[in-house]
Amino acid sequence: MSFRSITGAAFLACTLAPSHAAETPSIEELWALVRDQQARIQELERRAQEAERKLADASEQAAATAAQVEATGDFVETLASSARPAADSRIGGYGELHYNNLDAADPDRDEEQIDFHRFVLFFGHEFNDRTRFFSELEIEHSLAGDGAPGEVELEQAYIDHVVSDKLSAQAGLFLLPLGILNETHEPTTFYGVERNDVENVIIPTTWWEAGAGLTGRNASGLSWQAAVHSGLAIPVAGSNAFRVRSGRQKVAEALASDAALTLRLKYTGVPGLELAGSLQYQSDPSQAGGDGLDSGTLFTAHAIYQRGRFGARGLYGRWDFDGDGVEAAGADEQTGWFVEPSYRFPVGNGDLGVYARYEDLDGARGADQFSQWELGLNYWLHPDVVFKFDYRNRDHDRAADAGRDFDGIDLGLGYRF
Repeated sequence: MSFRSITGAAFLACTLAPSHAAETPSIEELWALVRDQQARIQELERRAQEAERKLADASEQAAATAAQVEATGDFVETLASSARPAADSRIGGYGELHYNNLDAADPDRDEEQIDFHRFVLFFGHEFNDRTRFFSELEIEHSLAGDGAPGEVELEQAYIDHVVSDKLSAQAGLFLLPLGILNETHEPTTFYGVERNDVENVIIPTTWWEAGAGLTGRNASGLSWQAAVHSGLAIPVAGSNAFRVRSGRQKVAEALASDAALTLRLKYTGVPGLELAGSLQYQSDPSQAGGDGLDSGTLFTAHAIYQRGRFGARGLYGRWDFDGDGVEAAGADEQTGWFVEPSYRFPVGNGDLGVYARYEDLDGARGADQFSQWELGLNYWLHPDVVFKFDYRNRDHDRAADAGRDFDGIDLGLGYRF
């Protein structure tokens, strides 16, 4: 018998020892109790060994799991260091669907069509809190390609860097700071299905160039912009001679013999009021010497006022060109202006805005010399979703273009996000 068995038996005997001799167990009963105690001890030893084995297995598994977690953490950390979080990039866009029904003095010039005029996507990325990238990709008229009416255009792709609280710098392909719509032209931001004609003929919106610029601002609401960039290549012959809009090169293998400079000063220090003026100088707006178009200067000024439900906009633009050819064609001075009062009020779950606009244009071609009245309304189902209706009446200045006179209606749907 082992020492452990003897010890257990002695302990059991002492425990069971009666206070009277007559209750003392026999040798057989004592021996049975000893064997039962020994069996219990052996079972406890087996359970203890099993527990030790399971503990060892659990320790090994925990160590393996910790190693795997550490390895996974290293991988995630490596991945994070090689790719910026998705929150640093963003996407947006806007679109416009137009329906036009116009009755011209010359029936051959009547127009009735529906067109998804623009589908635009914005892509931006913030490299850090001081440097970011912004771009705008557009499909015009829904379909592009050989024989198709539309185009795919890259309208913006530039880097913006914050130099200080009051100064930032831009470089790349960007919209020029001219007029009202050239920089901000989402359909929910203006009245009318079609954009105003001053910012089509005189300011060829949308107008972008490649170059570099600076933007400064201060707390009083005064800001300025200055940019050196690529210039126009205006044709000097043919049906579009000296037409500014026909001179946009869109930074597509653009001629760059002569650069251009644009300056803007803007004031927004009074709530609801924006005043701005821009000056642009084209050192050679045809990008070719000795062709009768030597230089050009554009001046624009606009005012936007919003007080409660009442709003008003006005814009003036003027080109002055130098050169024997442009002067002989009578296109050395090209001007345009418009005024637009409006009133906006809540209707149902949205907002209804009514407006009137008068425009006067004197461009290079007879087709761009006219006056126009426009009346209409916008209904904003949501601040970023708008339905539009308007009526237009256009009269051309020259008798030779009287067949272009028209009146008619336009319907539109616009959105942005």
